[in-house]
Amino acid sequence: MSASDEHLSHGFADGDESCLTEAYRRWGALVFTVAARRLGDAEEAKDVTQQVFVGAWRGRGGFDPRRGSLKTWIMGITHKKLVDALTVRSRRIRDVQAVASASSDAAQKETPASESVVDYVVLMDELERLPKGQQTVLRLAFFEDLTQAQIAERTGLPLGTVKTHTRRGLMRLKHRLEVDGGAPG
Repeated sequence: MSASDEHLSHGFADGDESCLTEAYRRWGALVFTVAARRLGDAEEAKDVTQQVFVGAWRGRGGFDPRRGSLKTWIMGITHKKLVDALTVRSRRIRDVQAVASASSDAAQKETPASESVVDYVVLMDELERLPKGQQTVLRLAFFEDLTQAQIAERTGLPLGTVKTHTRRGLMRLKHRLEVDGGAPG
């Protein structure tokens, strides 16, 4: 480790904010590139990059410059954050598929028009019971067919918040529809 790297590592561990800035300058692009390649999504990669450096700064007490380089430690955090992001993505995909499957199953059944109207009314009523942020995100996603990135742009919410609102809203709808006697259809 060069004297410059050693100074950076010790300064970072000691809470010197200029060392955080320097660490980001040196390795921010590397973290972003690794995240973008792994996730295939630049917006998600930006979120992960931010999470890595925020996590590194908050967890700097766990960094020991004598045990390894700051770069290696940051890349370890990157790996953990990528695993977390992929786990969340898998969960979100499963939730969306479950809702889509339930909708598809309901659509395949021969239901009288009156039952379809009742299902729609029940679904709209349950949607109204969701917190405002979740309502907004789900309405934009399902009724205006917007992607999460488009919803983030339109609402001014961070992409991560849009994803969280989507997941939580879908889970609440699913739970409420199951509790209230089953999904529509």
